[in-house]
Amino acid sequence: MNDSLYNYLLMIGDNAMILGHRLSELCGHGPNLETDIALTNISLDLFGQTRYYFQYAAELAGDGASEDSVAFLRYPHQYKNVLLVEQPNTDFAFTIVRQFFFDAFHKPFLEQLSDSADKHLAAIAAKSLKEVQYHLSFSSEWVRRLGGGTEESHRRTQRAVEELYPYTGELLRPVPLETEMQQLGIGPDLEQVAGAFEETVTGLMSETALQTEGLSRHQSGGKAGIHSEYLGFILADLQYMQRTYPGMEW
Repeated sequence: MNDSLYNYLLMIGDNAMILGHRLSELCGHGPNLETDIALTNISLDLFGQTRYYFQYAAELAGDGASEDSVAFLRYPHQYKNVLLVEQPNTDFAFTIVRQFFFDAFHKPFLEQLSDSADKHLAAIAAKSLKEVQYHLSFSSEWVRRLGGGTEESHRRTQRAVEELYPYTGELLRPVPLETEMQQLGIGPDLEQVAGAFEETVTGLMSETALQTEGLSRHQSGGKAGIHSEYLGFILADLQYMQRTYPGMEW
């Protein structure tokens, strides 16, 4: 069960780390100062959550493992994040829609994880939930502004929805590891998470006249270590210092 829990922690932590990195790429490039700072703070929140998951994973791994070795010294196929979070910052609409889709999943996921039979994991989720409630408020408000704004902002936001919605199914379809964790009372029931996700997304899409009808949700593979070409470039940035200077500590 420790091996399963270790891999489950990687799955959750990798989502937060890779999305946090994507947002960190925008530091200094936001459309205005307030939004720039907000995106940077969300990135820092996600990295903080990653640290909690990976510190716990390192304890389970033993043999001198640390949060840094868990984060930086794996090969691409050993990362278990969903494909959605590694998609690029094409433009501001893409950044916001990607964030909104993830937040609409992340909030109900953490709400259930806060009741996990694993008390350590439940504590991490409860602390993280306070941050993610803000994340969802921020991203949904921006989807509302962009989708219900000018003709140009609506067009760009609709394009982002069409490009990114196909990746959302992977968030909600359990793989065997997630089913095992649910049966042990450790992980959430993704069917219930999916219900909350659909309610949040459908409500905001109808409010802004953004369309998801007819869009498939077929993209998947990240949880099994099968990633898009983007992950390799992300890891090249993330891992450079640790691989160049092994054992380096700040």
